[in-house]
Amino acid sequence: MRLQEAPLADLLAQAGRSPFYEARFAAMGAPRDRDSLAALPLTRKQDLRDAYPFGLLAVPSAELATYHESSGTAGNPTPSYYTGTDWIDLAERFARKWVPITADDTFLVRTPYALMITGHLAHAAARSCGATVVPGDNRSLAMPYSRVVRVLHDLDVSLTWSMPTETLLWAAAARAAGWQPAHDFPALRALYVGGEPLSAARRARIGDLWGVPVVQEYGSTETGSLAGECEHGRMHLWADRAIFEVYHPETGEVTETGVGQLVVTPLFREAMPLLRYNLEDDVEVTMDDCPCGWALPTVRVLGRAAFGYRVANARITQDRLENLVFTLPAECGVLFWRAQAEPSVLRVEIEVPDATRTAACVALTELIRTTYDVPCEVAGVSPGTLVPASVLTGVHDVIKPRSLFGPDEDWSRALLYY
Repeated sequence: MRLQEAPLADLLAQAGRSPFYEARFAAMGAPRDRDSLAALPLTRKQDLRDAYPFGLLAVPSAELATYHESSGTAGNPTPSYYTGTDWIDLAERFARKWVPITADDTFLVRTPYALMITGHLAHAAARSCGATVVPGDNRSLAMPYSRVVRVLHDLDVSLTWSMPTETLLWAAAARAAGWQPAHDFPALRALYVGGEPLSAARRARIGDLWGVPVVQEYGSTETGSLAGECEHGRMHLWADRAIFEVYHPETGEVTETGVGQLVVTPLFREAMPLLRYNLEDDVEVTMDDCPCGWALPTVRVLGRAAFGYRVANARITQDRLENLVFTLPAECGVLFWRAQAEPSVLRVEIEVPDATRTAACVALTELIRTTYDVPCEVAGVSPGTLVPASVLTGVHDVIKPRSLFGPDEDWSRALLYY
């Protein structure tokens, strides 16, 4: 807490320079310290949307370095903006990895750039450490999976940043190209992942597939990195850079630890100070000791683990069901699956080769029935059903906008970028 005192005073003064907090302070009084901060109402995502675009701006617009929006599409977007000084803090927090980024690394960034912060954040952190960045935006038409694995292989990529699902798609694309993920990419040192929940079994399968550590990251476009993983696989909140609280929506209570929604006050934020910002992410925060020795809170991001559907007398959650799928032996060859939870039956499809299909379906059916005691139907489908081979092997023609075509050309592609 002592590390938080001095930056908190500066943050509170800075927050009062934004129209949103200036109005809130006028109505309720300006907080002066941590105790009076606790009396301030939570800042909600809806507050950010209502203040779109610059209602939380606390610096002259000339000092802004970047503007971002979250990936949501309903109504007004959730805006975020940062100064150059903010970016120094953002990059430093992302770079806090137990498998560190070094100047010798070639770093593939395989998350969106665009308006979200995720690609820009990893890019800035890698460059701040001197690494070579390969900007492989996963929303770019010019970067299909065939090109991703070619880049991974030919450029000796040593670190990557992506969603966990991406790494499974790379593995399938690598095999389609004739490579074995764990053997034909010897430069690879670690896979940094974030952006979606990751069950323990799927994480282990990804690590086994590629033969390297899988290092998780947690954050948001509005805040940047909030937590990182230690070598013992536990996620720690960066409490030296932010104040964290847990909000319990059922009671309205706010505590330092427990299960609820994560509330964060970033301490080093010039452009857009956020006071008691409710991320609305379901988490569990503890102060348990960790063998790593970091004196930082531990967080478990529940995400879809906390959300489920009723089937018969059980609640089915993705996290738990995913664990069952990836409990199947690796020899079954299951990487991709989907499920539909109906009131009376759970239907599951797994992509599985012919040779192991029957055994995999029988085994998964038994696991589900033993775990949930609900009616279930597990079907095996051929590889390429859930993830088409064309997605893994296709090479896209990137066509720039044009208006003039010859007599034998397809002019239906006029004007737009394909």
